[in-house]
Amino acid sequence: MATNNGDVLMLEATPEAARPWASAANAEVIDALPYIDDDYGNPLIKSEVDRLVEEEMRRSSKKPADFLKDLPPLPKFDFKNCPVLGKEYERVRAGKPPVRIDFESRYKLEMPPANKRNDDDAWKQYLQKNQRSLQQKLIELENLELMSKLGPELWRQNNHRLEVFLTRMQRLAQEQNEEIEKVNRERKYHQQTTSYELNALSQEWRQLCVKNMEIQSACAMLETQIDSFKKEAAERGWNLEEKLENVEPLQMQ
Repeated sequence: MATNNGDVLMLEATPEAARPWASAANAEVIDALPYIDDDYGNPLIKSEVDRLVEEEMRRSSKKPADFLKDLPPLPKFDFKNCPVLGKEYERVRAGKPPVRIDFESRYKLEMPPANKRNDDDAWKQYLQKNQRSLQQKLIELENLELMSKLGPELWRQNNHRLEVFLTRMQRLAQEQNEEIEKVNRERKYHQQTTSYELNALSQEWRQLCVKNMEIQSACAMLETQIDSFKKEAAERGWNLEEKLENVEPLQMQ
């Protein structure tokens, strides 16, 4: 996080917060001043940014197919406590159609097969089975009656609990949004306040660059003139080094 006298100017996402599964060597730091950087609306800047992004994408070895490779592996589910769910998971994973539930056979009265119609034990077994099925249907009817009596009130209570939970979640979301808005306002205020200093420093830097270029140009001109004078002195047979040695003692006096 960049600061100026304790004021927050910009936020930098740390590697641990942004990508906890990635190493620090591959971390990417977000560094921007969005409230005062006005280059984003410049079409020339945009075209240059698009060019750099396309160039980076061409150089990148990562393909769209393996963009999740840096993420940790998914946990393996064994469904030890729920074998029915495990069997259904394997069915969906294999792409098999769901098993059709036969509701009609549940309400049919079963009879012994034709070869056991004269067997009393077989009739007793099927009779007991049908009695159990009938008793189950009676219990289901009782459950439906209880549901019709007590179900509406239970649903109202459940809806009330859900509404309370929704209200609490909305309040927490509103508090988080207010905190985010507060941080954004502080960032905007500090960035805009510091922009005057940044603009002044940028202008000073430009002026110094221009002055340095002017000095370099003047130095180049002086070097050209000195080379020209040396050449002219050599043509006239003057020994400039000897003359300079005679001048230095006079200057010291």
